[in-house]
Amino acid sequence: MAVLCKPAIAVPEYVITNDETLELAKRLHGDHPQLGLALRLIENTGVQKRHLIQPIEKVLQHPGFDARSIVYEQQTKDRVPAVVRQALDQAELEPPQIDLIVYVSCTGFMMPPPTAWLIGKMGFRPETRQLPIAQLGCAAGGAAVNRAHDFCTAHPDANVLIVACEFCSLCYQPTDLGVGSLLSNGLFGDGIAAVVVRGRGGTGIRLERNGSYVIPDTEDWISYAVRSTGFHFQLDKRVPGTMEPLAPALSSLAEQHQWNASKLDFYIIHAGGPRILDDLSRFLDVPPEAFRFSRATLTEYGNIASAVVLDALGRMFDEASTLHGQRGMMAGFGPGITAEISLGSWTSEPEAEA
Repeated sequence: MAVLCKPAIAVPEYVITNDETLELAKRLHGDHPQLGLALRLIENTGVQKRHLIQPIEKVLQHPGFDARSIVYEQQTKDRVPAVVRQALDQAELEPPQIDLIVYVSCTGFMMPPPTAWLIGKMGFRPETRQLPIAQLGCAAGGAAVNRAHDFCTAHPDANVLIVACEFCSLCYQPTDLGVGSLLSNGLFGDGIAAVVVRGRGGTGIRLERNGSYVIPDTEDWISYAVRSTGFHFQLDKRVPGTMEPLAPALSSLAEQHQWNASKLDFYIIHAGGPRILDDLSRFLDVPPEAFRFSRATLTEYGNIASAVVLDALGRMFDEASTLHGQRGMMAGFGPGITAEISLGSWTSEPEAEA
């Protein structure tokens, strides 16, 4: 049965603290009629710092979509291979042993996809299948795990590499002055994650069931307006309240597996913001401490989009408190409004999978 191994995570070297973000907002938007509200929202995110691929002075410039696309491609090629190599090492595999690469990113665009470049650059077999996912936003981390699980169910001896590459700072738009945009400017960070799903063997989460759920008529709640200046992120004020309709979807999937979503041993949840975690804790009736890995990601890195769930998973590996056979849930949320959910049990005895 497919096992989700230990992820590799990398964040870039440029750092901006939340205090610096607040001061920057005051300097840039001192006459904004809703500045006070925006500052309170940024303060309440729980983010202490975020990492950026460029110094903040360059982030604030907008040299055009063409120039940003060049930066996206160059940064991808400079930074992704080392993260992939670490993920492969942690799964005890080499590139020729990978059968599918799932590559998720919603903050830049390349065609051919980065998977084609990686296959030639890092020694993957020419027969390696490619699955780039560009439009699921923050939900894509969960979707990538689910599609890897599906593939390994169909091909039990296969191994899948997942890469999540998100440079959210390249989506900064200086002319977007809505409160949602100002909040986003203080919430999102840059990061890369990679992880392997092994068809056989491995230590990590033995994937058992997955599912998706879309809240009807919410397509415009999280979206991009694609213009000549690039991606303009649009965030509806109703988004933080989406856990009320999504929590039953998480519970339903658990019930289909004869589990109780309120009584699991671990939870890896996309931390879009603190209210998401607070509300889900309440609606699932689980203690806030259950989401400690997700809260730590939000605090230290901000919202790194599709990479959040993989970073939170990595923190659970590092804590090393999960026991063989314990049961848990992973969930990513994003545009649609979409939830991508998976259930699995921790396995620390690879020989038991034989």
